[in-house]
Amino acid sequence: MPNELIFEKSRPGRKASSIPACDVPVVNLKEAIGDHLMRKDVPLPEVAEVDLIRHYVNLSRKNFGVDIGFYPLGSCTMKYNPKINEDMSRLPGFTGLHPYVSEKWAQGNLQLMYELEQSLCEIFGMAQFTLQPAAGAHGELTGVMVMRKYFEMKGEKRTKMLIPDAAHGTNPASSALCGFEAVTVRSNAEGGVDIDHLRELMTEEVVGLMLTNPNTLGLFERNIEAVAKIIHDKGGLLYCDGANSNAYMGITRPGDLGFDVIQLNLHKTFSTPHGCGGPGSGPVGVHKKLVDYLPIPRIIKKGDVFSMDYNYPHSIGRVKAFYGNFNVMVKAYTYIRALGAEGLKSATENAVLNANYIRVKLEPYYDLPYKRICMHECVFSGSRQVNESGVHTLDIAKRLLDYGFHPPTIYFPLIVSEAIMIEPTETESLETLDAFCEVMIKIAKEAKEDPELLHNAPLTTPVRRLDDVMAARQPNVRWTKE
Repeated sequence: MPNELIFEKSRPGRKASSIPACDVPVVNLKEAIGDHLMRKDVPLPEVAEVDLIRHYVNLSRKNFGVDIGFYPLGSCTMKYNPKINEDMSRLPGFTGLHPYVSEKWAQGNLQLMYELEQSLCEIFGMAQFTLQPAAGAHGELTGVMVMRKYFEMKGEKRTKMLIPDAAHGTNPASSALCGFEAVTVRSNAEGGVDIDHLRELMTEEVVGLMLTNPNTLGLFERNIEAVAKIIHDKGGLLYCDGANSNAYMGITRPGDLGFDVIQLNLHKTFSTPHGCGGPGSGPVGVHKKLVDYLPIPRIIKKGDVFSMDYNYPHSIGRVKAFYGNFNVMVKAYTYIRALGAEGLKSATENAVLNANYIRVKLEPYYDLPYKRICMHECVFSGSRQVNESGVHTLDIAKRLLDYGFHPPTIYFPLIVSEAIMIEPTETESLETLDAFCEVMIKIAKEAKEDPELLHNAPLTTPVRRLDDVMAARQPNVRWTKE
């Protein structure tokens, strides 16, 4: 049956393959590696190939992915990615090259990375980029390490990092790993940085401000020039968490706004699939005064020859084996070259347009904490539904599953009660957005008329509502034979 576990399909003697008779010397593993390292009585399932294939195909059909439907996770940019980028990353010249091959045999790979760095510098207004960091949070850590090195070289002892309350949760973690105390900056009534509070906190003990712009409310910092001046007047550095850069690429450049450091998420903005644990890529770009502290090796070009340069004595050192996750870079490079400057700008404009379309259509039905034009995502609150009928944001998210939509991000950012964070991205059509909004409106009406329906949702999925607390505190994902 389709819902049986692979172990329940097992029948003694069945096999998924036929192995020919051994024609090489037999090695006794027990004697070779020792009895204590041998697993005994491993209950592997015995199934035919057709049963094996059908089992895993049926499982895959129960999964939800961006190739199946709308995936509006706010702050995560789960957009559809052109398949040509995947094809390029699988070219034999890329996949078949050993990471330790001589530079003369890796000229094409080095050229791609060099040109990708140059493109990122142009798009974001930075003097230099490193591609080494493996993901966004790793890029954050690398950027903060560069900031720490900068002050070490200046002989300044700074111990605090300012982080807005609307920041990504990894920001304080990155600061703490570098030995800095994370200090929270309040948001103002518009969802931006409270300038008076920032001015009060910014002293010569402070390394700088880690600002997500647009922030996790999907709002662009209107006072960015004033923010930059407050930080720089005290000798600090302004860090841009660029995870949401799909909201402004081609429109404005962080380097022109006063940012000294930025980390990107190639696996969000530049077309690599996001999720499932990786791989990711978190390049870091810096102002010219910080270039000497970037990780090594650096890719340089002399004439028509590309090579790795280790001659940066003040570098923070290597932060990733080899030169980072190369296949992600290939996809990003392909995406940038295919779209060009106008295409990247158009992607940004569509992402912002789509988010604001949803904001306007759903505002009559859900609370909107900050009544402003948003950027790439919009954040609603389910507080109205809680107060009217006891229906929570979690109930709304579960009910969406019954209508074939993946739920948006919920309960984040933390500064919004019952948060519903929706990011449509630039890849969704008007018809998809309308269908999603119609369902969200229908759910808002259901919450008033039949709240118990939402409390019990989902009703049509292969697995009904689980006990989330029990699943988190007492996870049981291991099958045992009775």
